[in-house]
Amino acid sequence: MRIIRKGMLLREGGETVKKSMAYWWERLLAVDPGKKRLRQAGKAILSLMTSVFIVMTILTLTGKDPLLPSIVAGMLGMMGIMVVMDDTEKDKKRTTLLLPVAGVTGLTSGSLLAGNVFFVSTLMILVTAGAFYFSRFGTRYFSLGMVGFLTTYISSFLGLSYEEFPWFYMAILLGAASAFTYNFILFKDSPRLIAYSMSSFHRQANLTFDLLEEVIQDEHLLEGRKAILEANARKLRIYASSVATDIKEKEIQEIWPGLRAAQVRLYLFDAAMLVTTLSDSLQRLKMDKAFENRVLQRLLVDVLDHLRKAEVLRYSYDLNDLERAEKTLRELRDVINDLFDSQEAKAGGWLYLLRRIEAIATHVTEGAMDIRRSMHRNRKVEEIKEEEQEDEPEEGMKPSTKKAVQALIAGSIAIIAGHLISPVQPYWIILTTFIIQIGTDTVGRAYRKGVERSVGTVIGAIIGFGLATMVSDYAIVELLLIFTVIFCAFYMLTVSYTIMSVFITMLIAFMYDLILGGITYELLAARVIDTIAGAVIALSVVAVIFPTKTMNKITDTFEEYLEELEAYLTEYLKGFSDQGVKDLAEKAFILDEKLHLLEEEAKPLLQGPGARRYSGLPGWLTIFTAVNYYAKQLVASSYQKDFRYGKVVEDNLELTEEYLTYNIRSLRESLKENKKAGKLYDLKNERELIESNAPAVSKTDGDLIHHLHYIWKINKSLLILGERLHFKEKESRNDVL
Repeated sequence: MRIIRKGMLLREGGETVKKSMAYWWERLLAVDPGKKRLRQAGKAILSLMTSVFIVMTILTLTGKDPLLPSIVAGMLGMMGIMVVMDDTEKDKKRTTLLLPVAGVTGLTSGSLLAGNVFFVSTLMILVTAGAFYFSRFGTRYFSLGMVGFLTTYISSFLGLSYEEFPWFYMAILLGAASAFTYNFILFKDSPRLIAYSMSSFHRQANLTFDLLEEVIQDEHLLEGRKAILEANARKLRIYASSVATDIKEKEIQEIWPGLRAAQVRLYLFDAAMLVTTLSDSLQRLKMDKAFENRVLQRLLVDVLDHLRKAEVLRYSYDLNDLERAEKTLRELRDVINDLFDSQEAKAGGWLYLLRRIEAIATHVTEGAMDIRRSMHRNRKVEEIKEEEQEDEPEEGMKPSTKKAVQALIAGSIAIIAGHLISPVQPYWIILTTFIIQIGTDTVGRAYRKGVERSVGTVIGAIIGFGLATMVSDYAIVELLLIFTVIFCAFYMLTVSYTIMSVFITMLIAFMYDLILGGITYELLAARVIDTIAGAVIALSVVAVIFPTKTMNKITDTFEEYLEELEAYLTEYLKGFSDQGVKDLAEKAFILDEKLHLLEEEAKPLLQGPGARRYSGLPGWLTIFTAVNYYAKQLVASSYQKDFRYGKVVEDNLELTEEYLTYNIRSLRESLKENKKAGKLYDLKNERELIESNAPAVSKTDGDLIHHLHYIWKINKSLLILGERLHFKEKESRNDVL
C-alpha cells in the first residue's frame, strides 16, 4: 500500500510540475502581445550588427582602423529602427532616407567646430531646441534632430580630419541602409502582426479561463489564488486595449477577408469583460453559496472550457466548441430563469450577477460565431480611407515652443555645468538633459524619468564596471555582451525605463573598455555624476520655465474622462427608445484609455517624496475606476433590444438622462473652473418610479431593472465625487414639482 500511495503521490507531483511548467510557458508566450517588443528590439540589434560587420570588413580590407566608423555605423543602424516614429509606412521610409543627411551634417559640423568650445556648445544647444520646436510639423523633424545631435556629440570629441570624413560618411550611409533594409524589406511590418497579437490575447485569455475554472471548482476562494486571478484579469484588459488600438480595417480585411475591425474589437472587449466580471463576482457568488447548486457550477465551468478551446480566428476550426458553448449557455439561461421564478433570491442578489455573466458569455459566443461566418464570406477588400482630423487651434504658446525654450535654457545650463564638472568630456550632461526632456510633458513625469534614469545609471555602473573588468581581455566576449545589453535595453524600453537605463550604462562601460583599452572606476563614476547633474538640470528647468503642473494635467484628464462618459451614458440611455445603441464597445475602449492615462499621470505624485500632500488622489482614482467598471458593464446591456414599458417609465428615463447629464456637466465645470460648491441630483425618486412601474421579468422582454442597475451605481459614484468637491445632493423630482 505504501508503494502504491508513493507512486500516486509521485504521479500527482509530476502532473503538478507539468501543469506549472505549461502555465509559465504560456505566460512567457503571452507576455509580449504581437511580439512587438521582440520584433523592434530584434530589428534594432540585427541592423546594428549588420552595419558594424559590413563597415569593419570594408575598412579592414582597405587597411584602415575600423573601430570608430563601425560605432557610428552601428549607431545609425540602430537609430534608424528606434527613432523613426511617423504614422505611415510611406513617411517612415522618407524619414529613414533623410537620416544620412542629418547624420552627415551633424558629423561635419561637430568635427569642424570641435576646436572652438563656444561654437560647438552653441550648435548642440540649437540642435536640441530645434528638434523640439520643429516637431510641431511632424515627428520626422524630431527624429532628424536626435540623429543630428548624437553625431554632433560624437564628432565633437573625436575631432575628425578631412581625410577621415569619407569613411565616416560611408558608415552613416551603410547604417541607414541597413535600418531601411530590416525595417521595410526583410522584416516589413505586415498585417500578420495583428494575427500574432490576437494569438497573444488568446493565450492570456486561456490562462485566465483555466484559473477561473479552478476557482469556481474550489470550495474556498484563497487570497493567493484571488490575487493571481485579479492580476491575470487586469493583464487581459490591458492586452485587449493594446490589441484593439493596433487594429486597422484594411489589415483585418487582408488577413481575414469578410471580417470587419469592429467585430474583432467587440470580441476583444466582450472576452475581457467576461473575465473581469467573473473575477469580480466570484467572491460574492461563493459568499452567497451560489455554487452549492452543482448544476450552476458545472454549467459555468463547461462554458469557460468550451470558450477556452475555441480557436475563433483559425480557418480550419470546425465550430464544435462554440456550438457546445451555445448549448450550455441555453441550459444556464433556463436554470437562471427557473431560479428567478422560484423566488430563491431577492431582486438585486447573486442571480443578477449570474444573469449578467450569462449575457456577456452569450455575446462572446455570438460574436465568435459571427466572426466565423464573416471569415467565410467572399468580400472584396476595399480601400479604406482614414478621415483626416483637423487639429483644434491651441490657446497660448504651443507645447513644442515651450519645449524648445526649455531645451534652450536647460542646454545652456548643462553646457556650463559640463565644463565645470567634467572639462574633459563636458557634453555628457547636455545629452542626459536632452533625453530627460523627451516625452516629459509635466513636472511629475520629468521627476520620475530623472529618478529612474539616475537609479538605473548607478546600478548599471556598478554591474557594468564589474563585468567589463572581468572580460576586459576577451574582446569577442565583450562584443557579444555589448550586443546583448543593447537588445535587452530596447526590449525593456516600454516596460521599465530604470531597467533600460541599467543596460545602457552597462553598454557605456563596455564601450569605454573597448575603445580606451581599459576602464577605471573614476571614469565611470564621472559619467554617473554627469547623468545625475543632467537629470537635476532638466527637472529644474521644466519646473520653473513654462511649467505644466502634474496636478493640473490630472485635473484636465479627469474633466476629459467625464466628457467622454457623458456622451457614452447619453447614447446608452437613448438605446431604451427606438434609436438603438451603436459601437458602445468602441467608446468603452476610449474610456479605458482615458483611465489608463489618468493612472500614468498620477504615478509621479503617488510614488514621489511628496505623496502625503496628495493623499486624496488615490480616492479619486478609485472613484473613476469604479465608474469605468460600471460603464463597461453597460455594454452587455446594450445588446438587449426588446424593452416594453409604460408612460411613467418613459418619462422617468428621460429625466434620468437629463439629470445624469446635468450632474456630469456640473462636475466638469467644477473641475475646469475650480469651483467647490453646487448641487447634484440623487435620482432616488426616478429609480423608485421606474422600478415600481417596470414590467415583470419575462423570457422574451428585456429586464429593465437589471439593465439600469449600473446607471444608479455610476450616479452614486458621481455623488461621492461631488462630496469631495463640496456638492450637495438634492432630490430631483421634488425640485421640479
